Amino acid sequence: MFTDSVELTLCSGKGGAGSVSFRREKFVIKGGPDGGDGGMGGDVIIKVDNNTHTLSHFRGKRVLKAKNGRPGEGRRRFGKKGESLTITLPPGTQVFDRESGEMLLDLKEGDKEIIFLKGGKGGLGNWHFRSSTNQRPTYAQPGLPGECKDVKLELKLIADVGLVGFPNVGKSTLISRVSNATPEIANYEFTTLTPKLGVVNVGEYDSFVMADIPGIIEGASDGRGLGLEFLKHIERTKFLLFMLDVSNYRELDEQLVSLKKELEIYSKELSKRAYAIAITKVDTLSLDELDQKLKKFLNSNEVSESSENRYGFSKEYPYFIQDEFSRDFSKPLFVAPISSVSNINIDALKFALFDSVKVAS
Repeated sequence: MFTDSVELTLCSGKGGAGSVSFRREKFVIKGGPDGGDGGMGGDVIIKVDNNTHTLSHFRGKRVLKAKNGRPGEGRRRFGKKGESLTITLPPGTQVFDRESGEMLLDLKEGDKEIIFLKGGKGGLGNWHFRSSTNQRPTYAQPGLPGECKDVKLELKLIADVGLVGFPNVGKSTLISRVSNATPEIANYEFTTLTPKLGVVNVGEYDSFVMADIPGIIEGASDGRGLGLEFLKHIERTKFLLFMLDVSNYRELDEQLVSLKKELEIYSKELSKRAYAIAITKVDTLSLDELDQKLKKFLNSNEVSESSENRYGFSKEYPYFIQDEFSRDFSKPLFVAPISSVSNINIDALKFALFDSVKVAS
Protein backbone atom coordinates (compact mmCIF):
# COMPACT_ATOMS: atom_id res chain seq x y z
CA MET A 1 0.00 0.00 0.00
CA PHE A 2 1.42 3.37 -1.04
CA THR A 3 0.64 6.37 1.16
CA ASP A 4 1.91 9.83 0.30
CA SER A 5 0.18 12.00 2.94
CA VAL A 6 -0.52 11.44 6.65
CA GLU A 7 -1.44 13.61 9.63
CA LEU A 8 0.09 12.92 13.03
CA THR A 9 0.50 14.40 16.48
CA LEU A 10 4.06 13.99 17.70
CA CYS A 11 4.99 14.46 21.38
CA SER A 12 8.31 14.33 23.16
CA GLY A 13 8.48 12.88 26.67
CA LYS A 14 7.95 14.74 29.93
CA GLY A 15 10.91 15.15 32.28
CA GLY A 16 10.93 13.07 35.45
CA ALA A 17 10.28 14.76 38.81
CA GLY A 18 13.11 15.45 41.23
CA SER A 19 13.17 13.42 44.42
CA VAL A 20 12.60 14.64 48.00
CA SER A 21 14.77 12.35 50.10
CA PHE A 22 16.99 12.51 53.22
CA ARG A 23 19.97 10.37 54.00
CA ARG A 24 19.12 7.77 56.59
CA GLU A 25 21.98 5.53 57.69
CA LYS A 26 23.03 4.01 60.94
CA PHE A 27 25.57 6.13 62.80
CA VAL A 28 24.97 9.05 60.38
CA ILE A 29 23.24 11.81 62.28
CA LYS A 30 21.26 14.34 60.27
CA GLY A 31 22.52 13.05 56.95
CA GLY A 32 20.82 15.84 55.07
CA PRO A 33 18.95 15.96 51.75
CA ASP A 34 19.99 13.52 49.01
CA GLY A 35 17.12 13.60 46.48
CA GLY A 36 18.32 12.96 42.92
CA ASP A 37 17.25 14.70 39.70
CA GLY A 38 14.58 13.42 37.35
CA GLY A 39 15.56 12.05 33.94
CA MET A 40 15.11 13.92 30.68
CA GLY A 41 12.08 13.09 28.58
CA GLY A 42 12.66 11.23 25.33
CA ASP A 43 13.21 13.23 22.12
CA VAL A 44 11.31 12.87 18.86
CA ILE A 45 13.93 12.05 16.23
CA ILE A 46 13.25 12.09 12.50
CA LYS A 47 15.40 9.64 10.55
CA VAL A 48 15.60 9.80 6.76
CA ASP A 49 16.12 6.31 5.36
CA ASN A 50 16.97 5.62 1.71
CA ASN A 51 15.44 2.15 2.03
CA THR A 52 11.97 3.57 2.79
CA HIS A 53 9.73 4.72 -0.07
CA THR A 54 6.30 5.15 1.50
CA LEU A 55 4.46 6.52 4.54
CA SER A 56 2.17 3.48 4.73
CA HIS A 57 3.63 2.35 8.09
CA PHE A 58 1.79 5.32 9.69
CA ARG A 59 -1.64 4.16 8.50
CA GLY A 60 -4.08 3.97 11.41
CA LYS A 61 -1.80 5.97 13.73
CA ARG A 62 -2.76 9.39 15.05
CA VAL A 63 -0.60 10.16 18.11
CA LEU A 64 2.99 9.07 18.60
CA LYS A 65 4.80 9.84 21.89
CA ALA A 66 8.28 9.44 23.25
CA LYS A 67 8.69 7.96 26.75
CA ASN A 68 8.68 10.12 29.88
CA GLY A 69 11.80 10.45 32.02
CA ARG A 70 11.90 8.49 35.27
CA PRO A 71 11.75 10.39 38.62
CA GLY A 72 14.90 10.83 40.69
CA GLU A 73 15.61 8.68 43.74
CA GLY A 74 17.36 8.95 47.08
CA ARG A 75 21.12 8.85 47.49
CA ARG A 76 21.31 11.39 44.65
CA ARG A 77 20.43 8.81 42.03
CA PHE A 78 19.33 10.34 38.75
CA GLY A 79 16.20 9.13 37.01
CA LYS A 80 16.63 7.30 33.70
CA LYS A 81 16.15 9.30 30.51
CA GLY A 82 12.97 8.47 28.61
CA GLU A 83 13.33 6.40 25.42
CA SER A 84 13.34 8.59 22.33
CA LEU A 85 10.82 8.11 19.53
CA THR A 86 12.39 7.64 16.09
CA ILE A 87 10.20 8.47 13.08
CA THR A 88 11.56 6.84 9.91
CA LEU A 89 10.71 8.75 6.72
CA PRO A 90 11.67 8.32 3.07
CA PRO A 91 13.70 10.96 1.23
CA GLY A 92 11.43 13.53 -0.38
CA THR A 93 9.16 13.91 2.66
CA GLN A 94 8.05 17.40 3.66
CA VAL A 95 6.91 18.08 7.23
CA PHE A 96 4.26 20.80 7.64
CA ASP A 97 2.71 22.45 10.71
CA ARG A 98 -0.97 21.52 10.43
CA GLU A 99 -2.17 24.72 12.11
CA SER A 100 -0.14 27.33 10.22
CA GLY A 101 0.69 25.36 7.07
CA GLU A 102 4.37 26.32 7.50
CA MET A 103 6.92 23.89 6.11
CA LEU A 104 9.08 22.76 9.02
CA LEU A 105 11.38 20.31 7.24
CA ASP A 106 12.16 19.39 3.65
CA LEU A 107 13.94 16.05 3.75
CA LYS A 108 15.74 15.69 0.44
CA GLU A 109 18.81 13.75 1.55
CA GLY A 110 18.81 10.25 2.97
CA ASP A 111 20.75 8.67 5.86
CA LYS A 112 20.48 11.56 8.34
CA GLU A 113 18.84 12.10 11.74
CA ILE A 114 17.26 15.28 13.07
CA ILE A 115 16.07 16.00 16.61
CA PHE A 116 12.61 17.35 15.84
CA LEU A 117 11.22 17.80 19.38
CA LYS A 118 13.35 17.93 22.52
CA GLY A 119 12.23 16.03 25.59
CA GLY A 120 11.29 17.92 28.75
CA LYS A 121 14.02 18.65 31.27
CA GLY A 122 14.05 16.60 34.45
CA GLY A 123 13.32 18.34 37.76
CA LEU A 124 16.04 19.00 40.35
CA GLY A 125 16.03 16.91 43.52
CA ASN A 126 15.96 18.55 46.97
CA TRP A 127 19.74 18.04 47.27
CA HIS A 128 20.17 21.17 45.09
CA PHE A 129 18.15 23.37 47.46
CA ARG A 130 20.16 22.83 50.65
CA SER A 131 21.76 25.91 52.19
CA SER A 132 23.04 27.18 55.50
CA THR A 133 19.62 28.66 56.23
CA ASN A 134 17.59 25.76 54.82
CA GLN A 135 19.23 22.52 55.81
CA ARG A 136 16.07 20.46 55.33
CA PRO A 137 14.41 21.42 52.01
CA THR A 138 11.19 19.45 51.60
CA TYR A 139 10.53 20.29 48.00
CA ALA A 140 11.91 19.40 44.57
CA GLN A 141 11.17 20.47 41.02
CA PRO A 142 8.62 18.70 38.85
CA GLY A 143 9.80 17.69 35.41
CA LEU A 144 9.08 20.03 32.52
CA PRO A 145 6.48 18.89 29.98
CA GLY A 146 7.54 17.73 26.53
CA GLU A 147 6.60 19.41 23.24
CA CYS A 148 3.67 18.38 21.06
CA LYS A 149 3.25 19.28 17.41
CA ASP A 150 0.43 18.54 14.97
CA VAL A 151 2.14 17.79 11.67
CA LYS A 152 1.26 16.73 8.16
CA LEU A 153 3.73 14.56 6.28
CA GLU A 154 3.73 14.77 2.48
CA LEU A 155 5.89 12.58 0.30
CA LYS A 156 7.18 13.80 -3.04
CA LEU A 157 9.19 11.09 -4.70
CA ILE A 158 12.77 11.88 -5.62
CA ALA A 159 13.83 10.32 -8.91
CA ASP A 160 16.24 11.09 -11.71
CA VAL A 161 13.73 10.46 -14.50
CA GLY A 162 9.96 10.90 -14.31
CA LEU A 163 7.75 9.24 -16.93
CA VAL A 164 4.94 11.54 -18.08
CA GLY A 165 2.14 10.41 -20.37
CA PHE A 166 -1.51 9.61 -20.81
CA PRO A 167 -2.94 6.40 -19.32
CA ASN A 168 -2.01 3.16 -21.10
CA VAL A 169 0.85 4.76 -23.03
CA GLY A 170 3.36 2.10 -21.95
CA LYS A 171 5.04 3.65 -18.89
CA SER A 172 4.66 0.56 -16.70
CA THR A 173 5.88 -1.76 -19.46
CA LEU A 174 8.97 0.39 -19.99
CA ILE A 175 9.93 0.64 -16.31
CA SER A 176 9.42 -3.11 -15.86
CA ARG A 177 11.69 -3.77 -18.84
CA VAL A 178 14.58 -1.48 -17.90
CA SER A 179 14.54 -1.60 -14.07
CA ASN A 180 13.90 -3.78 -11.04
CA ALA A 181 10.37 -2.41 -10.60
CA THR A 182 7.41 -4.79 -10.99
CA PRO A 183 4.32 -2.65 -11.65
CA GLU A 184 0.97 -4.11 -12.69
CA ILE A 185 0.62 -4.19 -16.48
CA ALA A 186 -2.71 -4.55 -18.29
CA ASN A 187 -4.39 -3.35 -21.47
CA TYR A 188 -6.68 -0.77 -19.86
CA GLU A 189 -6.33 2.74 -18.54
CA PHE A 190 -5.28 3.60 -14.98
CA THR A 191 -3.56 0.27 -14.39
CA THR A 192 -1.02 2.25 -12.36
CA LEU A 193 -2.75 3.77 -9.35
CA THR A 194 0.34 4.62 -7.31
CA PRO A 195 3.84 5.86 -8.27
CA LYS A 196 6.51 3.20 -8.73
CA LEU A 197 10.27 3.61 -8.45
CA GLY A 198 12.83 1.50 -10.26
CA VAL A 199 16.63 1.48 -10.41
CA VAL A 200 17.93 1.35 -14.00
CA ASN A 201 21.43 -0.09 -14.29
CA VAL A 202 23.61 1.32 -17.07
CA GLY A 203 26.75 -0.73 -17.34
CA GLU A 204 28.35 -2.34 -14.30
CA TYR A 205 28.71 0.66 -11.99
CA ASP A 206 26.28 3.36 -13.20
CA SER A 207 22.55 3.63 -12.54
CA PHE A 208 19.68 6.09 -12.19
CA VAL A 209 16.23 6.05 -10.58
CA MET A 210 13.11 6.11 -12.75
CA ALA A 211 9.60 6.96 -11.50
CA ASP A 212 6.44 5.63 -13.14
CA ILE A 213 3.79 8.27 -12.47
CA PRO A 214 0.06 7.41 -12.88
CA GLY A 215 -1.36 8.61 -16.19
CA ILE A 216 -2.31 12.26 -16.59
CA ILE A 217 -5.54 13.30 -18.29
CA GLU A 218 -6.82 16.68 -19.47
CA GLY A 219 -7.92 18.68 -16.45
CA ALA A 220 -5.57 16.85 -14.05
CA SER A 221 -4.33 20.18 -12.70
CA ASP A 222 -7.95 21.00 -11.82
CA GLY A 223 -8.40 17.75 -9.88
CA ARG A 224 -9.70 15.40 -12.57
CA GLY A 225 -8.64 11.77 -12.51
CA LEU A 226 -5.55 10.74 -10.56
CA GLY A 227 -3.30 13.41 -12.04
CA LEU A 228 -3.56 16.14 -9.41
CA GLU A 229 -2.79 13.72 -6.60
CA PHE A 230 0.42 12.57 -8.26
CA LEU A 231 1.56 15.60 -10.27
CA LYS A 232 3.50 16.62 -7.15
CA HIS A 233 5.71 13.55 -7.50
CA ILE A 234 7.01 14.83 -10.84
CA GLU A 235 8.22 18.01 -9.08
CA ARG A 236 11.24 16.26 -7.56
CA THR A 237 12.43 14.52 -10.75
CA LYS A 238 15.54 15.96 -12.38
CA PHE A 239 14.50 15.05 -15.91
CA LEU A 240 11.18 14.35 -17.65
CA LEU A 241 10.52 11.75 -20.32
CA PHE A 242 7.31 12.48 -22.20
CA MET A 243 5.87 9.23 -23.57
CA LEU A 244 3.62 9.62 -26.62
CA ASP A 245 1.64 6.72 -28.09
CA VAL A 246 2.01 6.64 -31.89
CA SER A 247 -0.98 4.26 -32.19
CA ASN A 248 -3.34 6.52 -30.20
CA TYR A 249 -6.23 8.34 -31.88
CA ARG A 250 -4.63 11.61 -30.73
CA GLU A 251 -1.89 13.04 -32.92
CA LEU A 252 1.57 13.07 -31.36
CA ASP A 253 1.62 16.89 -31.26
CA GLU A 254 -1.77 16.98 -29.56
CA GLN A 255 -0.58 14.58 -26.84
CA LEU A 256 2.56 16.60 -26.16
CA VAL A 257 0.72 19.95 -26.03
CA SER A 258 -1.90 18.56 -23.61
CA LEU A 259 0.72 17.08 -21.26
CA LYS A 260 2.81 20.25 -21.26
CA LYS A 261 -0.28 22.35 -20.58
CA GLU A 262 -1.19 20.34 -17.47
CA LEU A 263 2.36 20.61 -16.13
CA GLU A 264 2.50 24.35 -16.76
CA ILE A 265 -0.84 24.98 -15.03
CA TYR A 266 0.35 22.97 -12.03
CA SER A 267 3.85 24.51 -11.85
CA LYS A 268 5.64 27.06 -14.04
CA GLU A 269 8.99 25.76 -12.79
CA LEU A 270 8.06 22.18 -13.64
CA SER A 271 7.15 23.14 -17.20
CA LYS A 272 10.72 24.43 -17.72
CA ARG A 273 12.37 21.16 -16.64
CA ALA A 274 14.74 19.53 -19.14
CA TYR A 275 13.00 16.77 -21.06
CA ALA A 276 13.10 14.22 -23.85
CA ILE A 277 10.40 12.40 -25.83
CA ALA A 278 9.84 8.68 -26.35
CA ILE A 279 7.45 7.66 -29.15
CA THR A 280 5.99 4.36 -27.93
CA LYS A 281 4.42 1.30 -29.58
CA VAL A 282 6.22 1.82 -32.89
CA ASP A 283 5.82 -1.89 -33.65
CA THR A 284 2.06 -1.41 -34.13
CA LEU A 285 2.38 0.54 -37.42
CA SER A 286 3.88 -0.20 -40.82
CA LEU A 287 7.31 1.29 -41.51
CA ASP A 288 5.93 3.69 -44.11
CA GLU A 289 3.15 5.01 -41.89
CA LEU A 290 5.50 5.25 -38.93
CA ASP A 291 8.16 7.07 -40.97
CA GLN A 292 5.60 9.62 -42.10
CA LYS A 293 4.27 10.28 -38.58
CA LEU A 294 7.71 10.58 -37.00
CA LYS A 295 9.06 12.99 -39.62
CA LYS A 296 5.93 15.13 -39.37
CA PHE A 297 6.32 15.29 -35.57
CA LEU A 298 10.01 16.22 -35.77
CA ASN A 299 9.31 19.02 -38.25
CA SER A 300 6.44 20.46 -36.20
CA ASN A 301 8.74 20.65 -33.16
CA GLU A 302 11.46 22.42 -35.16
CA VAL A 303 14.00 19.63 -34.90
CA SER A 304 15.45 17.63 -37.76
CA GLU A 305 16.20 13.96 -38.16
CA SER A 306 19.67 13.16 -36.83
CA SER A 307 22.43 11.20 -38.47
CA GLU A 308 24.71 11.32 -35.41
CA ASN A 309 24.02 8.30 -33.21
CA ARG A 310 26.13 8.19 -30.04
CA TYR A 311 23.49 6.18 -28.11
CA GLY A 312 22.94 3.46 -30.70
CA PHE A 313 19.35 4.11 -31.84
CA SER A 314 18.13 1.92 -34.67
CA LYS A 315 18.61 3.64 -38.04
CA GLU A 316 15.45 1.97 -39.29
CA TYR A 317 13.38 4.73 -37.64
CA PRO A 318 13.77 8.54 -37.70
CA TYR A 319 15.13 9.95 -34.41
CA PHE A 320 16.60 13.18 -33.06
CA ILE A 321 19.57 13.82 -30.75
CA GLN A 322 20.76 17.29 -29.74
CA ASP A 323 24.39 18.26 -30.28
CA GLU A 324 26.17 17.49 -27.01
CA PHE A 325 28.17 20.73 -27.20
CA SER A 326 25.28 23.17 -27.79
CA ARG A 327 22.22 21.92 -25.98
CA ASP A 328 18.97 23.91 -25.96
CA PHE A 329 16.87 22.94 -22.91
CA SER A 330 13.73 24.57 -24.35
CA LYS A 331 13.65 21.68 -26.85
CA PRO A 332 13.78 17.93 -26.26
CA LEU A 333 17.29 16.59 -25.70
CA PHE A 334 16.30 13.63 -27.86
CA VAL A 335 13.27 12.10 -29.57
CA ALA A 336 13.39 8.31 -29.66
CA PRO A 337 10.97 5.80 -31.23
CA ILE A 338 10.71 2.77 -28.93
CA SER A 339 8.79 -0.43 -28.25
CA SER A 340 9.14 -2.06 -24.85
CA VAL A 341 7.37 -5.21 -26.04
CA SER A 342 9.57 -5.70 -29.13
CA ASN A 343 12.69 -4.32 -27.39
CA ILE A 344 13.20 -1.61 -30.01
CA ASN A 345 15.73 1.04 -28.92
CA ILE A 346 15.35 0.14 -25.22
CA ASP A 347 19.08 -0.21 -24.48
CA ALA A 348 19.83 2.97 -26.43
CA LEU A 349 17.11 4.78 -24.46
CA LYS A 350 18.81 3.81 -21.18
CA PHE A 351 22.12 5.32 -22.32
CA ALA A 352 20.38 8.47 -23.60
CA LEU A 353 18.50 8.96 -20.31
CA PHE A 354 21.63 8.41 -18.22
CA ASP A 355 23.51 11.02 -20.24
CA SER A 356 20.56 13.45 -20.08
CA VAL A 357 20.28 13.14 -16.29
CA LYS A 358 23.95 14.07 -15.92
CA VAL A 359 23.47 17.09 -18.19
CA ALA A 360 20.26 18.24 -16.45
CA SER A 361 21.61 17.88 -12.89
